[in-house]
Amino acid sequence: MHTVPPHSVVHLIGPGGAGKTTAGALAASRLGWRFVDLDREFIAREGDVAAYMAVHGYARYAQRNVAVYREAMNARSAPTVFALSSGFMTYAATTDPQYAVLRQAIEHDALTVLLLPSFDLETCVEAIVQRQLARPYLAGNRANEEARIRERFPVFMALQCARFDSSEAPRELAMRIEQFVRARCAA
Repeated sequence: MHTVPPHSVVHLIGPGGAGKTTAGALAASRLGWRFVDLDREFIAREGDVAAYMAVHGYARYAQRNVAVYREAMNARSAPTVFALSSGFMTYAATTDPQYAVLRQAIEHDALTVLLLPSFDLETCVEAIVQRQLARPYLAGNRANEEARIRERFPVFMALQCARFDSSEAPRELAMRIEQFVRARCAA
């Protein structure tokens, strides 16, 4: 039997509404691993994300989010499924002195998974916008949500990592993530 290194990490990346939190928590449970949601970690430290951005701006939010990511990563003591914030892989290279290296390491890690509800731009945009607008805690509007996913979609599609279509039910997606992780850990 192959043992999983104690500091193994699955990074789930993709836009808001792609299923990172829902499927990630289910996959972590199936694996018997810990689950960490970077947005929840940020909120626990800094409060509401939108309020933080309103006061400090997006660039400062991105900078602080990278710091929160490092803090959460350093606190790990067990294999972890880690759902990154929707824009984490799209920040400016100047966000943090080590961000470009960090981003590249995440992108090329064998356990990094990009989740998108479709690899077709228009289908993805429609699915993400519908999912985001259905979230009661977001004060988004259709135009803003659509512009955000249209801007980020090419960045996500250029990433060199495993890609999963997240249009299926969360339990099915979690099962596929679990199988992917077990296969990669056994290799």
